[in-house]
Amino acid sequence: MAWLFASGHAADLILIVLAAEALWLRRARGWRWRAIAGLIGPAVLIVLGLRAALTGAPWWWIALPLAASLPLHLLDLSARLAED
Repeated sequence: MAWLFASGHAADLILIVLAAEALWLRRARGWRWRAIAGLIGPAVLIVLGLRAALTGAPWWWIALPLAASLPLHLLDLSARLAED
């Protein structure tokens, strides 16, 4: 089981689940891609940072997706607040 984490494939499995969730939201719920990206995008970026950390990537490969997830999350929150 350690190889699953050392190779980063544990993060790949999470990314597959997130992609399946995005497709389900689009097809079953009729969500727009922008709303899906706002909801799932930050999670994808965080998992990409996790994958980089698990595989021993340089620190900036870990920091960049983590830092990018915050603005995307804030954009999603502002869009949701504007709807109310």
